[in-house]
Amino acid sequence: MADTIFDVVVVGGGPAGYTCGIRAAQYGLKVALIDANDRLGGTCLLWGCIPTKALLFTAEIWDHLKHANTYGIEGVDKPKLNWKQVMARKDDVITRHTKGLDFLMKKNKITTFKGYGKLTGPAKDGVHTIDVKLADGKQETIKAKKVVIATGSDARVLPGFKPDDTILTNYEILKIAEAPKSLIVIGSGAVGVEFGSIFKSFGADVTILEVLPRIVPVEDEEVSKELLRQFKKRGIEVQTSIKDTKIEKTKGGAKVTWTDSTGKQQSKEAEKVLMAVGRAPRTEGIGLEKTNIKPERNFIMTNEWMETTEPGVYAIGDIVGGMPQLAHTGMMAGMVVAARIAGKYAKPIHRNRIPGCTYTEPQIGSVGLTEAQAKEKGYNVKVGKFPFVGNSKATILDAHDGFVKVVSDAKYGEILGVHIIGPYATEIIAEAVTAIQLEATVEEMMFTIHAHPTVAESLSDAFASVEGKAINV
Repeated sequence: MADTIFDVVVVGGGPAGYTCGIRAAQYGLKVALIDANDRLGGTCLLWGCIPTKALLFTAEIWDHLKHANTYGIEGVDKPKLNWKQVMARKDDVITRHTKGLDFLMKKNKITTFKGYGKLTGPAKDGVHTIDVKLADGKQETIKAKKVVIATGSDARVLPGFKPDDTILTNYEILKIAEAPKSLIVIGSGAVGVEFGSIFKSFGADVTILEVLPRIVPVEDEEVSKELLRQFKKRGIEVQTSIKDTKIEKTKGGAKVTWTDSTGKQQSKEAEKVLMAVGRAPRTEGIGLEKTNIKPERNFIMTNEWMETTEPGVYAIGDIVGGMPQLAHTGMMAGMVVAARIAGKYAKPIHRNRIPGCTYTEPQIGSVGLTEAQAKEKGYNVKVGKFPFVGNSKATILDAHDGFVKVVSDAKYGEILGVHIIGPYATEIIAEAVTAIQLEATVEEMMFTIHAHPTVAESLSDAFASVEGKAINV
C-alpha cells in the first residue's frame, strides 16, 4: 500500500467513521478505513446503543407479560427469564449488523485495515502519512490526501477504580453471566437510567445515584421531574445531589457509601455496581503531538465543517469538543465531512437541531432549547404541554403517563424546543427535529395533519396547546 494514495483515510470504524467512509466512496473517492476492533461498528454497535436497545426491547416484552391477563392473554402468568438466551439474541443482533458493515465496505470498494492508526505529522506535498500497527503485529503505511479522525470514546471510571466483574462500565455489564438481583448505578445520564430501567424490569433492586440536583440533567427540568416520578412509581430508588461516593468490595458484591443531599452518610450493598459517569475521548496515542492539533481536556476542537487546526485533518464523533457524544451526531458529521472533501453540497451541523434520545421506560426524546435555556437567551417564551393521557393510542398501549412539551418564541411562533417523555418518544421526536430544521412555526404545525389514532398526533395537540387550543385535553 506504500505507493497507493487514497483520497481519504478514516481512522476509526464506529458510526462516525464508517458513515464518513461510505458517503465518501459514494461520491467516487478512494477510501481507506482503519479500525482497531476485530469487528467494525465501534462502541455503538458492539458495546453501546445497539446491544443496550436489544436488552431494552426484551425488557419491554417482559413488562407486558407481567400484565398479559389484562390484554386477554392467559397462561403466561409465570414466565421464566432465560438470561443466556437474552444475551444470545443481543449478540445475534450485533453480528447481523457487523456482517452488514463488512458487506458495505466491499460494496463501496473501501479498503479496510484492522489495527491502530497514528498520525505522523503535517502533509508533505499534499499527502498525509498514517502509520498502522496491524492486528497481526505487522506495520503498514497509508497515504492519503485527507485524514478523518473518528477514534471514539471510552467509558469514564471513578478515580481509583478499575472495572471488573463487580464494578462495571457499559462494556462489562453487557457480558455478565446472570441478571443481577441488585444493582447500584452511579450516574443518571442515558447509560445509567437505561440500564437501571432494564434491570428493574427484570426484577432487580435498583438504586440510581446522581451528583447533580436532578436525573437526566441535560433534559428539560419538567422531563427530569416526570422521569423521577415514574421511576419511583416503578420502585427504583433515586438519590440526587450526592457526593463523596466510595465503593468497597464485599463477599456478595460491593458496598457503596455516599453523602446525601442533607449531609447524611448513607450506604447500600448490591451484587453489581455500574459506573455511568460519562465518556472520555480516545485521543491519546494517535500522534496528535506531531500535528498542530492541541486537544482541550483530550477533546479535539474543530470549526463548523469539522476541520481541525491541522490542514487536511478532520475530526468527527465523540472526540469533538462541544458536540454531544451521540452516534447520530457523529454519523451526520461524517456525511458533512465526506461532502466537504468531495466538493459537494453540505450544511454544517446546528447544535440545537440534534435530537437526544433516552430509551428508558418511559422513553425520552428532545430537541432544541429547554424552557430554561430559551429564557436565558432572552426569548419571550411561550410553552405548550399536552399529556399522553389525552392520546387514545397511548391508552391502547397502556402507556398514558408523560407529556409532550413545546417551547416557542411568543413573538414569531418559532419552535425553539420540543421535549417528550412517554410512549415512542424516541421515534416521534423526528417530527419535531424536522419542524425545527425547516424553521416551521407553531401555527404551521397546528395545521399539519396527523393520522389518528397514533402516538404521533400528540404533537399536533402539543403545538396547538401553545395557543391554548389543544383538542384532547
